[in-house]
Amino acid sequence: MEIRWVHAFVAVAEELHFGRAAARLQMAQSPLSQTIRKLEKDLGVALFERSTRTVSLTAAGHAFLPHAYQLLEGVDTARQAARSSTGGVYGHIRIGFTGVLNHRALPPLTRALRQRYPNIELSLVGRIMTRDAVVQLESGALDLAFVGLPVQSSSVHTRLIRREPFGVVLPTDHRLAGASAIDLAELADEGFVTTPLSAGSSLQETAMRACLDAGFRPRIVQEITDPFMILMLVAAGVGISLMTSGLNEILPPGTVFVPLTGEPIYMNHGIGWPAKGMSDALRVALATSEEILPTPGGDERAN
Repeated sequence: MEIRWVHAFVAVAEELHFGRAAARLQMAQSPLSQTIRKLEKDLGVALFERSTRTVSLTAAGHAFLPHAYQLLEGVDTARQAARSSTGGVYGHIRIGFTGVLNHRALPPLTRALRQRYPNIELSLVGRIMTRDAVVQLESGALDLAFVGLPVQSSSVHTRLIRREPFGVVLPTDHRLAGASAIDLAELADEGFVTTPLSAGSSLQETAMRACLDAGFRPRIVQEITDPFMILMLVAAGVGISLMTSGLNEILPPGTVFVPLTGEPIYMNHGIGWPAKGMSDALRVALATSEEILPTPGGDERAN
């Protein structure tokens, strides 16, 4: 088995598309397919189910994936150990984030890491909801991720970095757009734009709980994964959406953010990382995050 075979397998496993994986590896698709076949022959099992339209992991592929990550991590660790003898911190950190929800946290952290540790390679993976982030942290596909708290996993450590109260985003011509604050119960008859229930979004789960506590189940008129696209659909008059106050500063034209009355409903933003196997690169990244994104209230932690 060659390391380049494992790299090829991981690329296809993550993309589930030979064309995209080949482009990512900067190679042609035919040699990539041949590489995967060599690996499958070496292992004696098929790793992928292939059809004219889809690629999916077999049971053997799912079983091999976490070990493939460990193999590549071991190679990176060996490389870092050799380089560390000359000074500095080397490594590769894969960071998962949702998107616009992390606009206050992701840029300052990545800027600081790039400035302080230029030998650490950062890979940013977008549109990762909390549930998927936890799964990928557990499997080793991600080293660090922005998540909603709390997280129910003994294999992932987390730290609270921000608490933001919920409000409602309305079209500017909505009957309540001029209100200074809105009782959530007043929105019982409105149509809501949300992320899909199956997406594993902590934002969506918290918002749904808040509506149920206010005495109604929200009528969902549109589901879309990207939070900024939710705001765009509100601007288009499709519906309204419960969002956190941090988005107030980047609302698209045609929308307005109105706070909710009563006891604040908070979204707890955090970062998560694997409980085991910490590299030097991840260690300095976490130390940097504690300075750049301190926990509110000092040492308050979510997990």
